[in-house]
Amino acid sequence: MAPSHVLRCCQRVLAWIPVIFIALVVCWSYYAYVVELCIFTIPNTGEQIVYLIIFHLSFIMFVWSYWKTIFTKPANPSKEFCLPKADKEQYEKEERPESQQEILKRVAKDLPLYTRTGTGAIRYCDRCQVIKPDRCHHCSACDMCVLKMDHHCPWVNNCVGFSNYKYFILFLAYSMVYCVFIAATVLQYFIKFWTLCRRKSAENCPKNQLPDNHAKFHVLFLFFVAAMFFISILSLFSYHLWLVGKNRSTIEAFRAPVFRNGPDKNGFSLGFSKNIAQVFGDQKKFWLIPVYTSLGDGHTFPTRLVNIDPEQPTVDLQPSIKSNAADGQANPRPLSESQNRLLGNDQHFAEDHSVKDAIKTEDDHTVTVTMESES
Repeated sequence: MAPSHVLRCCQRVLAWIPVIFIALVVCWSYYAYVVELCIFTIPNTGEQIVYLIIFHLSFIMFVWSYWKTIFTKPANPSKEFCLPKADKEQYEKEERPESQQEILKRVAKDLPLYTRTGTGAIRYCDRCQVIKPDRCHHCSACDMCVLKMDHHCPWVNNCVGFSNYKYFILFLAYSMVYCVFIAATVLQYFIKFWTLCRRKSAENCPKNQLPDNHAKFHVLFLFFVAAMFFISILSLFSYHLWLVGKNRSTIEAFRAPVFRNGPDKNGFSLGFSKNIAQVFGDQKKFWLIPVYTSLGDGHTFPTRLVNIDPEQPTVDLQPSIKSNAADGQANPRPLSESQNRLLGNDQHFAEDHSVKDAIKTEDDHTVTVTMESES
């Protein structure tokens, strides 16, 4: 046990190396820009003040969002998704997967679960001993199940999921702003210093040349670092913006979630504007601030399809969709308050003005639920 405990401690310490590296680079960039560039290099006082004000605004927002991404604890499944003690003991005694699935189905019939494994089984984590909510996955690095898990990021030493996904997006955005501002404002002095370094004789230097001191090395290196980080972050930021627009996680982009009627990569997509609101909230004034505004509770999510699941409790939330046993029409699944507010604003999707979803019942009768837009 002791060697294993020491190994885990070493892994936890080593996991902070990327974060420490980023912190050191940021601290150096602050010194190089404020002291070496603005104080020692830029001769114009007005230019110094403007640069310092904008720089500190971008620096504060960047550090704030990065801090929130690192130290926001990943959200875990609530206790209601844990097996009761009696069922847990019975589950552990059973050796046949079929019997274990029967136990899980009996417990899960009262839970809002609408996704399954690839074979149609209840998603259960043997490590955490919980029934996985929709979009929940086990992170091997964090050794826990994370709600709406996107990925584990070594640069923040944290799992990016439901609780901190907005912070992660803002961290990428403000890091790009930080880098592009530094590169843009340093460029003219980078050119002057680069030209100065290439002079072969003092006679060829202009009269208003910059001071030939150690500041030039900080300025030259600062431009290269800012440009390099901007280019590397740009592709990652663009990819996650695409994921937000599609309402997918990185895991779901590679492996489509499986519903009772089969895999559907767009199963959680509600239209572009509503997909953005799922991550950033429904109040635009808070979108660019690293405070929590995401909709929902991380356990249940509104879906594009209206799925029939006779094992789940149903609540009629839309007057236009009524239960009719003769026609085989069913009610949509119950949604949380934030999800009702999200779906209640409009009755149409961004892509289509009228969407028809075929729903297959247990008796293999197919009906169509039509959602029409309001003119």
